[in-house]
Amino acid sequence: MSGWTIMGIAWVAVIVWISGVIYANRKTHPKALFLLFFAEFWERFSYYGMRALLVLYMTKGMGYDDDKAYGVYAAYGAMVYATPILGGLIAEKLTGYRKAIFWGGLLMALGHFAMAFETKLIFLLALSLLILGNGFFKPNISSFIAQFYEQDDPRKDGAYTIFYMGINAGAFLTPLTCGYLGETLGWHYGFGLAGVGMVLGLVVFVVARGRGAFEEHGHPKDPEALAAKTMGIPRETLIYVGSFLVLPLVMLLIEHNESLDILLGILGLAMLGLLIAMGAREEDRNQGHRLWVIVVLLLFTALFWTFFELAGSAITVYTDRNVDMNIAGTQLTASVFQSVNPLFILLFAPAFSWMWTKLEQANKSPSSPIKFAIGLALLGGGFFMFTLGKGSAVEGLVPVIWLILAYLGHTLGELCLSPVGLSLVTKLSPARIVGFVMGIWFLSSSIAHQAGKFIAKLTSKGEGGVDTASLPAVERLDIYTDVFTNVGMIACAAAVVLVLMSPIIKKGMHGIH
Repeated sequence: MSGWTIMGIAWVAVIVWISGVIYANRKTHPKALFLLFFAEFWERFSYYGMRALLVLYMTKGMGYDDDKAYGVYAAYGAMVYATPILGGLIAEKLTGYRKAIFWGGLLMALGHFAMAFETKLIFLLALSLLILGNGFFKPNISSFIAQFYEQDDPRKDGAYTIFYMGINAGAFLTPLTCGYLGETLGWHYGFGLAGVGMVLGLVVFVVARGRGAFEEHGHPKDPEALAAKTMGIPRETLIYVGSFLVLPLVMLLIEHNESLDILLGILGLAMLGLLIAMGAREEDRNQGHRLWVIVVLLLFTALFWTFFELAGSAITVYTDRNVDMNIAGTQLTASVFQSVNPLFILLFAPAFSWMWTKLEQANKSPSSPIKFAIGLALLGGGFFMFTLGKGSAVEGLVPVIWLILAYLGHTLGELCLSPVGLSLVTKLSPARIVGFVMGIWFLSSSIAHQAGKFIAKLTSKGEGGVDTASLPAVERLDIYTDVFTNVGMIACAAAVVLVLMSPIIKKGMHGIH
């Protein structure tokens, strides 16, 4: 079976699967959920197209060494998840969700198409456009969904799980299409296809908006404030022009990504301090405690994503160099295996959604902190698969089944933590600042990406500072396995700590589940 055949089967299967999800839930959820589902599907298709190829493109196409590639990848991922703080705030205070989502999508489409030009300057510009676009798009489409449900609507967890499946449907198809095209036909074919995906996401969003599917939701809260002039220029115009003016700064931060270590450290502490202060100032004491719960869970979430996001850096390079990628006579490429995680989500997310609902109805559902702890433990277990896989290696190449089992553990952990976390933020946050808090929640992924480069770089050098890439496969395998094993141990230890803290955290949630 060729890679092209696998690609075709995957597309047909996802189309059938999506149709089934929509049909099964059409009477339970508002139509807007499914339209936003499709918009996010195509946006994630474009994002993960970039993610699947980025490190491989830098190390194999641009001549970057591992350390440099990991640094750029970390900076890109960090800023992709840091800009939503500002993008969420701008949408809340000025533009509303609709304008912010459209503008973000447009910037990302420009970024993907810029990757068609193979120069370092345009490469940095393309990454910068993607970063800024995601800042407008990502937090606001997630927050927009909450407007179609009441604060304590029991359907909300299910809605975010369905939405999360849309994310992963796009993420599943991307490595099989953008990744495969990029590694077999040419890097820029893959990047260009990712851009086409983003344009399709914009089309879905615009059509839905034009047909009134969003009702009266998502408009600017204060149109007069948006139209008001600063220095003689309307604020809306300043937002659009300002997006382009900051591009050179973002490009510098990507190229000189060491400075982000300090900047993100300061930003992270500032945002956590702000949430703590906001909780202290809340007139409703219970609401203040809920904000503090978000702070605690943010710390564990950041740790989870620090380890999880190694998939796009160290694990991808490990796959390329130390995994036997021949399956049933078909030699696959490293980027293709980034589809394993979203495939498992597509398979298991409906079961998790059903399970949480049934446990809730039986009053046996674990608290959110316990779900987070289970997620960390499963993540750690996934990393131990690399440890076990080393024992089956032949001449430094590990059977692919161990990589797949590792991704299975990571996926099950993600399903316990990520959709639950998104829903929890909208429940625990005061309605007036839910978009801003969602932006801070995504900051945990930003810090995780930047922190992840330090772990990834542990795999880039052998004894005496020799580049891992130049070592024999057996020696490389020892380096990767040692790092991944230590990561698994830390994740499991964090899970134990969270279990011990869960009674205090649950008390601070004051009845929110």
